[in-house]
Amino acid sequence: MRIGLLTDGGYPYATGESRLWCDRLVRGLPQHEFDLYALSRSAHQEEQGWVRLPPQISRVRTAPLWTSDDDALRGSSPKGLLARVLTGAGQSFGRRERRRFTEHLTELAATVCAAEDGRAGSPVAGVRFTEALYGLAELARERGGLHTALRSETTMRVLESACRARGTGRIVQTATVPDLLTFAAELERVLRPLSLDWYDEEGLGAVDLCHATSGGAAALPGLLAKRFFGVPLLVTEHGVHLRAHYLATPGEPFTAPVRALLAAFHGQLAAEVYRQAAIITPGNTHVRRWQERCGADRATLRTVYPGMAADRFRGVGESADDGGPDTLVWVGRIEPAKDLIALLHAFAEVRRAEPDARLRIFGAPVPGAEGDAYLATCRALAAQVFPDEATGAHAMGDNPVSFEEIGGPDVPDLAEAYAAGGVVVLSSVVEGFPISLVEAMFCGRATVSTDVGAVVEVIGGTGLVVPPRNPRALADACIALLRDPERRARLGSAARARALELFTVEQNLAAFRGIYLELISRSPAWREADAVDADGEPRPFATPPEAHVLGHWTVTRKPTAVPAGSGSRPPSWAEPEGVCANAGAGDGDG
Repeated sequence: MRIGLLTDGGYPYATGESRLWCDRLVRGLPQHEFDLYALSRSAHQEEQGWVRLPPQISRVRTAPLWTSDDDALRGSSPKGLLARVLTGAGQSFGRRERRRFTEHLTELAATVCAAEDGRAGSPVAGVRFTEALYGLAELARERGGLHTALRSETTMRVLESACRARGTGRIVQTATVPDLLTFAAELERVLRPLSLDWYDEEGLGAVDLCHATSGGAAALPGLLAKRFFGVPLLVTEHGVHLRAHYLATPGEPFTAPVRALLAAFHGQLAAEVYRQAAIITPGNTHVRRWQERCGADRATLRTVYPGMAADRFRGVGESADDGGPDTLVWVGRIEPAKDLIALLHAFAEVRRAEPDARLRIFGAPVPGAEGDAYLATCRALAAQVFPDEATGAHAMGDNPVSFEEIGGPDVPDLAEAYAAGGVVVLSSVVEGFPISLVEAMFCGRATVSTDVGAVVEVIGGTGLVVPPRNPRALADACIALLRDPERRARLGSAARARALELFTVEQNLAAFRGIYLELISRSPAWREADAVDADGEPRPFATPPEAHVLGHWTVTRKPTAVPAGSGSRPPSWAEPEGVCANAGAGDGDG
């Protein structure tokens, strides 16, 4: 089977998101061939290079989701922004193309402005958005792209008219010209995949299945492959793209109208992705609930937990050593979302109840000034809370709190960090799938966690869970486990058994192996060109034996070419009467 793997800011870039998961997926399914279609997010990401690719990847095609003037556009004054955006007014469209572009963009803008809360909206609005999106895609395919058209004066007039129309949201109606210029630039950035040259018989038209590793821009090429060639689409989300957009926008230099417009557009796009996906695989139930809220059909949803390598933690997990029985361990990236401030306040309560208790914090700040500033704040708070006891870089002597990085002589690897304590703590206020919690479970450690994201789903009763932003509750749970070694051991053993059952690489690969086969059994690939070789002779095995079985087992019909935009593929063989379309999907290796 030939899989088109679609990524956005991820694999194969060394700094990409989910690159480890993608690499394990490709290497773990050697019976399949992968074509990689990757969007990059910045020049810095491209400069960092790629990871080493396995032989299963036969072709890589990349495209930037950025240009050199993107940052300049974001930081420009209204007058400078206007000058930059209007440089695209000279797009070489004829009168007919300009009319088509204006009509489709007007429809798209109208649906976005009427749904400023970012939800899917009415079915009618969804149809209008869909027709406008694919109309723009078809125009881009015919004319070689929409880059300058989406930054033209025509675009500005369309957006302004849509924002001022009756029935638009209250916030959107307050949009100023600079707001519209900013939104136009962001809209062009998100829609850049429409202008790529990936949509032909040698590109995405040649794959049997598109697997998008996230929603949003990564799924756009998959939507077009389905539209133009009938290629089935599989969407995997370990974190909801739309949710991430909501969380990120307050920190962006955008005004309220721009944020509302972007949220509305991404909401409409997410709804279309979920409508067109044959199967959607959320990484946990927390993500699944978000997807349902954004319009995903429950019948298409299959929860598949991200696989993690358990072998690296086997030594600690199988050891009878309880680590430091009086030591709490925290592991992760040091950033505000992890709420180390609440953890330090909670530890002050723990220290009063258990004077010998220690807290070891393993991690490094997120890159940038904000991460460094947050780490400095945490160090200062620790010194303030424990004024009579110095806090140093190592958990030695009388220091009750330590800030350490993994890789030194005392803690050479991640497993040793978890082995350093009897209880592992997670104090986050925002969390998706808690990777550090699963790692602690592989190590057989009892855990205390805040009730955020997928924590309760991951723990499943094998650890203690408390409300976020509640240092008193966090302290009480830690004290309870520090005082009860038998309970710690019991919870740790149960946690390890649960992690080995649900969260390993092997279970993840088994799930996708079955899903791939199921999808291809529903929509078998058929291309007339594949049935014959270069000399016009029949290609061996091009037509499966089932196609020649006579009688009631088949329905005789001649395969026909797929019309562009039909969204379906003709079968390569007739389906047996009375037999489920995915019967036997779990048999064989593809």
